[in-house]
Amino acid sequence: MDYLNKLSDKDLFEIGLIRKDNEVKIYIPNDANIYNMTLGGYLSKEHINNPALIFEDKNGNVINYTFGEVEAMSNGLASKLSSLGYNFGSNIAVHTGQHPDTAIAHMAICKIGGVAVTLSQLYGPETLKHALNDCKVEVLITSNNAWNKLRQTKATSFPYLKYVILRDPDLGQNEISLTDAYLFESNFKANFGSANDPALLMYTSGSTGKPKGILHGHRVLASYRPSINLFFNLSMKDKNAVYWSPSDWAWVGGLLDMLFPAWMAGKPIATSEDRFNADWAYKFIERHKVTHTFLAPTAIKRMAQVQNPNELYDLSLKIICTGGEALASETLEWAENKLGVICNEFYGMTEVNHLIGNCEALYPRKPGSMGRVYPGHKVLLIDDEQNEVGQNIEGEIVTTSNSPTKFLGYLNNKDKEEEMKTGDYLRTHDLAVKDKEGYFWYKGRSDDLIKSSGFRIGPAEIEDALISNKAIVEAAVIGKPDKDRGQIVKAFVKLHKNYEPSKELIEDIRNYVKENLATYKAPREIEFVNNFVMTSSGKINRRVLRENEKKID
Repeated sequence: MDYLNKLSDKDLFEIGLIRKDNEVKIYIPNDANIYNMTLGGYLSKEHINNPALIFEDKNGNVINYTFGEVEAMSNGLASKLSSLGYNFGSNIAVHTGQHPDTAIAHMAICKIGGVAVTLSQLYGPETLKHALNDCKVEVLITSNNAWNKLRQTKATSFPYLKYVILRDPDLGQNEISLTDAYLFESNFKANFGSANDPALLMYTSGSTGKPKGILHGHRVLASYRPSINLFFNLSMKDKNAVYWSPSDWAWVGGLLDMLFPAWMAGKPIATSEDRFNADWAYKFIERHKVTHTFLAPTAIKRMAQVQNPNELYDLSLKIICTGGEALASETLEWAENKLGVICNEFYGMTEVNHLIGNCEALYPRKPGSMGRVYPGHKVLLIDDEQNEVGQNIEGEIVTTSNSPTKFLGYLNNKDKEEEMKTGDYLRTHDLAVKDKEGYFWYKGRSDDLIKSSGFRIGPAEIEDALISNKAIVEAAVIGKPDKDRGQIVKAFVKLHKNYEPSKELIEDIRNYVKENLATYKAPREIEFVNNFVMTSSGKINRRVLRENEKKID
């Protein structure tokens, strides 16, 4: 990694790297802990009164929190959780969206040595039911709006759930006030986890079945530290840095690539529960003087519809990091030439992340390229026989089985872990080519997983939901190529004989998936079929469906 020659040993250590035996490695201390790497590092007199959170509510009111205030509130919540009997290793579900409650809850859970189960407010009731029951969660921290939809089914849908913590609870329902919890005092003593202790349980869709619980240790933030510094262009501690992202704090992009990095740098993060649109985003960035952001390529494309934003808005934005899907070269060129920012793309997956990416400060970006291998990682392209392929030859992206960013494992699913392995490598199922300068160029997926607007969507889960609809006999779901979103979810359905295709039925089916799974998983296109082409083993042949869509285009 010749680009690291520009950095001294001191510079390397500052971003989490060490030189050892003529090799640069990621430094992960045995006592690495998410709290100590973030909030816990900024409680001295010099930092304790600095802004940590800037929250803009739906009425436009702005509430600021200092590092000291977050510390006090998280102490109270940790004390309350401890008084209820929860401690080291306890699973605590966090379902509070882009609200300060989420950030505070993570710090409190770290203090008891617990595991934060991150749940998106985009999840429908069936997905929430599966996740909460899969990990047998007894405590759920959630918002009133989200819980109002679920309260009546608590006894039947969530048999393990004992406590629900809300800002404004219905105390007659055995609910706990989060506001009171922030003020709770006890003789609680923190019990921090170390590098390899579980810290985060993140539910994400695989290529088959229901969402899988992906378990990460505290080491994950230390292992991400060098690549985070690179895709933020070595500017994380800029004097006036303010961070913001519309990406959900339940997922890697919002939590590990934005919230925790902001606090790792001792800088404030701005947040809002408003829905993203380009004009709102520009105005939010302007109001809060945002300098650093994570945006999925789809969000950047929407913002790029404003050709010359600096003529309309007074922007302080300096850095956009992006990932989750390929960034089109024309979008990168707009970001550089029209928006006037550095835009660094990075690549990985929740299970093993930050493998490849860009850092304009250290090496040139090539429009359309994924970037180069990030320090501390070994990334190869292999063929079906596990042989490394040559330059400009397509192969599957793999990394070593001891990758520093590797997750601890899937919860209750050892077989799924084995599926990731091929020899000594971990598979990604992503295809790419590599040029002579070491830049990777994305070519698509080798399996059925759908990547749409930054979301990873498993078709089997949607198919299960479709088949549970009384109108549908059989269903198949694929990712259809789309210029704006990378892919869209397209469903092929065979109806029961008592039903006829109609526009009204299409809308009913789409809403059914939205209500039971999540809005982003609902098919954007639905096609009615009389029969499916089957494989020799009796399964619906999705490959034929995908190939037919390519022919149509």
